[in-house]
Amino acid sequence: MAINDNILIKIRDMKDSMTPVEKLVADFILENTDEVPHLSIKSLAQMSKTSDASVLRFCKTLGYGGYRSFIVSISASLGSRDEEQKDQYTDIQPGDDLSIIISNISRNNIKSIEDTLSVIDREQVAKAVKVLRESSRIVFFGVGASGIVCMDAEQKFSRINKMCHAYTDSHSQLTAATLLGKGDVAFFVSNSGDTVEILDTLELAQKNGATTIAITKYNKSELADKSDILLSISTPELTMRSGAMGSRIAMLTVIDMLFAGVASAEYQNVKKYLTKTHNILSGKHRK
Repeated sequence: MAINDNILIKIRDMKDSMTPVEKLVADFILENTDEVPHLSIKSLAQMSKTSDASVLRFCKTLGYGGYRSFIVSISASLGSRDEEQKDQYTDIQPGDDLSIIISNISRNNIKSIEDTLSVIDREQVAKAVKVLRESSRIVFFGVGASGIVCMDAEQKFSRINKMCHAYTDSHSQLTAATLLGKGDVAFFVSNSGDTVEILDTLELAQKNGATTIAITKYNKSELADKSDILLSISTPELTMRSGAMGSRIAMLTVIDMLFAGVASAEYQNVKKYLTKTHNILSGKHRK
């Protein structure tokens, strides 16, 4: 169950991986959201140029047992939409005034976190925290901007004395995955979920018995399908001018959730490590 469910965000993110017929339904809903709660399944099928069965399959693809529960979710999402429209994602424009850039980047990052809260599964977060607590070793895998997220995760979990390491290039990732075993956690960070190096490493890690966790965008992908635990993020599809800003912020937020979850659950054990690392880093350590 998502922490703050918003079906319109899920439709937006899932659309690219849908069948051509499902895309027809998705496009109609996203372009006519105000009308949809008042439509019967037959009317929606006719207006989206599909069939009753296609609309029902569309609802089931999004995790609903039937059309009625789907419409209830659409209505709930519309209830908060008007307020949210003031805070739409804004891409970087050539020649923007610096004050505009400061405002837009801040708003985009906030929206990435809010949209991620709409798609991330609370039960999967709980499973991930449990697995991380019980692990012998945690190994983080990611390339590019995702690799930076892995390095942040390594820094955080090292502070509470968890045996962990981040690998951010393909050769070291394959080597590390080869040495994993039962009781270890292989943690994959990839926005697309289709990065070849990551998928090769995933296959090796699973073959060696490691439990796999993935942070990736809310969409169908090989990484999402094959990982034992899936933590979905949602970010806007903007141009290359924005780089990986939104996805990086969303991923870092999920890492923070997991770190806080583990540290809170084991607080009596980890507080001494947090105190020691805080003191040494702030120059207050005494022998």
